Amino acid sequence: MSEYLNRARDLQKNIKYILLHEWDPIGVSTIDEADDEYDAYVSEVYQILIHRKPPHDLFDYLWWVETEHMELTGNRQKTLAITSKLIDMYKNNND
Repeated sequence: MSEYLNRARDLQKNIKYILLHEWDPIGVSTIDEADDEYDAYVSEVYQILIHRKPPHDLFDYLWWVETEHMELTGNRQKTLAITSKLIDMYKNNND
């Protein structure tokens, strides 16, 4: 398998982990059956990161998921922190 594909898989795996274990707006990270709960959002987060879009694009996407798509109140500070964490993780693995 090519190095590019391995890096893409690793990045998506890390995104999935952060979304499930740290972002987790509905609180399902400790439920084994919910391991795939946020998988639908991994691809969009991945695209935002690899295209090096501005941080507010990533924040806006996660905020939209929380407040519009999931219809939750949202936690702005936590979402900002997760946005930074995802960006830092990407930079640390791709610089």
